[in-house]
Amino acid sequence: MKKLILALTLAGLAVAAASTVASAADLPRSTSYYQAPAGTYYNWSGAYAGVNVGYQWGSVSNSVTRPSGLEGGIQAGYNWQNGQFVFGGETDLQISGADDTFAPFKFSNPWFGTLRGRAGLAMNNILFFGTLGLAYGGVKGESAGLAETKTSIGWTAGLGVEVGLTPAWSAKLEYLYFDLANRSYSVTGVENGLSSSIVRVGVNYHF
Repeated sequence: MKKLILALTLAGLAVAAASTVASAADLPRSTSYYQAPAGTYYNWSGAYAGVNVGYQWGSVSNSVTRPSGLEGGIQAGYNWQNGQFVFGGETDLQISGADDTFAPFKFSNPWFGTLRGRAGLAMNNILFFGTLGLAYGGVKGESAGLAETKTSIGWTAGLGVEVGLTPAWSAKLEYLYFDLANRSYSVTGVENGLSSSIVRVGVNYHF
């Protein structure tokens, strides 16, 4: 069932991304940046904030559980641009429904966040970027009616593409991988950590 949900979600994300790009291409020339004077380009510089939604799947070390589920949250960041090169920083905070049970243990990841650097190459209103930085989050272990939640720190990396729809709005499709370090759990008697992959779409407002 989870594989089916994952397939449907990824298909939906792909359709959403394709629709976003198509919408950008179909914007009336008279009202978009495509009619900007010769020699000018879409401006990625400045602060932005937005929301995102996606699907998360992963595994727990020293356990056969593989938590997966929908996730969503908010992000904010700042870009600097030098010619076609764009670099900056971004932070996000997510709520996650990722969990899995393999009797007698259940693991879930109710929340996580990241603090990352971003760098990319802009082709006018299309930005291809890579990202790398710090990840942190809660990992909850349960067994025999007992529950234990640990906050762990780790690292994250990913790739993505962002499309400027108007001077103020953009949409993105992004893949992230994060790895949260092992912590000792009394409910399992061993150390457990979480690694996850995420595919998500989002929108940003540029100030």
